[in-house]
Amino acid sequence: MSEMHLKDALDTLKTTGVRITPQRHAILEYLIDSMNHPTADEIYKSLEGKFPNMSVATVYNNLRVFREAGLVKELTYGDAASRFDFVTNDHYHMICQCCGKIVDFHYPGLDEVEHFASHVTGFKVHLHRLEVYGTCPDCIETESDKQINLA
Repeated sequence: MSEMHLKDALDTLKTTGVRITPQRHAILEYLIDSMNHPTADEIYKSLEGKFPNMSVATVYNNLRVFREAGLVKELTYGDAASRFDFVTNDHYHMICQCCGKIVDFHYPGLDEVEHFASHVTGFKVHLHRLEVYGTCPDCIETESDKQINLA
């Protein structure tokens, strides 16, 4: 499935006149394969061995290009560094308040919210965003381990 996303994304970039460099290709591939919504620094650290001359600025610049082409969403939550999400289908985010992990989930019933909001307010709805906050299973387990060790 990710190969199809990569081909479609590369085609999108080509039609918008963006040259496909090896770094762009690698960053895009990393985003498609990554399920952890990486920061620019995480992308840089993962690819620096393969591209020793690549800078963090190169990663940021390419993420901006991808965002402008509609391929990537920039997720900003509070003071934390932006995380980047390859755009596939509509989905929402579950965010761990302990470690910052972000997990995708899809709930088709929320599409009705846009229709309802438009009907009630008269607004033309362009998009909506849903974030659910909690504690991930790993952090719950870590917290349980700490409590056992204190006993």
